[in-house]
Formats: sequence, C-alpha cells, structure tokens
Amino acid sequence: MKNLHRPIMPLLLVTALVSAFAFAGCKKKDDSMKMNNPRNIRGVSNFGRTFGDLNQKQLNVAQAIGIRPIASRREAEKMTKSLRQIESNRLYAIDSLTHSIPYLIPGAASLLDTIGQNFLDSLDSKGLNPNRIIVTSVLRTGNDVKRLRRRNTNASANSTHAYGTTFDVSWKRFEKIEDPDGRPMQDVGADTLKLVLAEVLRDLRQAGKCYVKYEIRQACFHITTRHKD
Repeated sequence: MKNLHRPIMPLLLVTALVSAFAFAGCKKKDDSMKMNNPRNIRGVSNFGRTFGDLNQKQLNVAQAIGIRPIASRREAEKMTKSLRQIESNRLYAIDSLTHSIPYLIPGAASLLDTIGQNFLDSLDSKGLNPNRIIVTSVLRTGNDVKRLRRRNTNASANSTHAYGTTFDVSWKRFEKIEDPDGRPMQDVGADTLKLVLAEVLRDLRQAGKCYVKYEIRQACFHITTRHKD
C-alpha cells in the first residue's frame, strides 16, 4: 500500500510549479508612465563662449588629420581604409542628409560614438528618460558643396566637413527612445536635453578630444575631432 502513495509528492511539486509559472505569466504589466526625476542639470554658463572654436581653428586640424577633399560619394565608398560609414544605431540617429554623406575618419566616428554614449549615461545619471542625439551633417563632397552654395551663398567653400573630421549635432531636436516593453515614457524638453548635451561636449572639449562651435542659425553644435584614430 505504501508504494501507491509515492508518486503523490512529485505530482504535487509539478502542480505547484505549473501554478507558479502560470501566476507569473498572468502578472499585470506595468503600464504606468515612467516619469523624469531631474537632478544636477547645470549646462554651461554661455554657449557662445564655451563653444567658440572658429572655422580656421577647426580647419587647421581637419587638414592635418583628415582626408583630401573628394568630388563624389563614389570616391568615399572606395576609401574603406580612410573612412567609416556611419548609420543610425542605439547611440545616435542620422538625419535625412541632403548636402552630405554619412562617412567619417575613424577618429571622428569614435568621437561620435563617445558623445552618444556619454549623453545617454548623463541622462540616466540625471534622472531623465533616454533620448538619442541627431546628426544633421557629415562629410561634404565637392558636389555637395556646389549644391549647398546654390542654396546658401554664405556656406564656406572650404569647410571642415570636406575632410571627414567633422559632423553637426542638433541642439534643437532629439529622438526619444521608447521603452522596449511598451511602458509610456514622459517626454524630456529639448531645452533640458540641450543643457545635458552641452555638459557632455564641454567635458570632451576640455579633455582635448574635439573642437566645438555653437551654431545658432543652423541650430547645431559643429564638432571636429582632434584625433585621427
């Protein structure tokens, strides 16, 4: 008679495990909005003074470490040792580029990765929901410059963008990163995001990683790497 009762305990254990998993699967999804909890957001005292690296200063380093200016995208595609193609990823978004192509020298591509990562880390440490920076201009070929100057006569014929060392990052627009589980996220204002980005760029500039010019008309930070690789 004792043998008849032996399977009961394993059966009870299996039943308990199935019930536990079923309960876990039925657990209510968190649909509450993830709010911001802002703290320690200081920005910089003056954008123009903090980021005042003029074109000639940036041009000097661009000409020293960058590629020679090229005429077309086809040339860029062949320069696999000198240029890296960049595309939207978890760290940054590439805007619809109308007068440039998404190529940078390795040092500039690495700098862009660092800016994107540091920005996300800073948002997290400051209690803000995640956003990606948006890259608005990258490498300009000779053809790009010609088309740009037809639209904007003030556009420089000898821009640092021609050397693959330089990219522009918007301070007016950012891309919200949605929660992977679908939880609603409170928006972060562009003005607040601009302050956090300014802190990131200031620190990198002070560390000798880049030159930065604050562009009001184009609503961007014009950034040139100081390192080739």
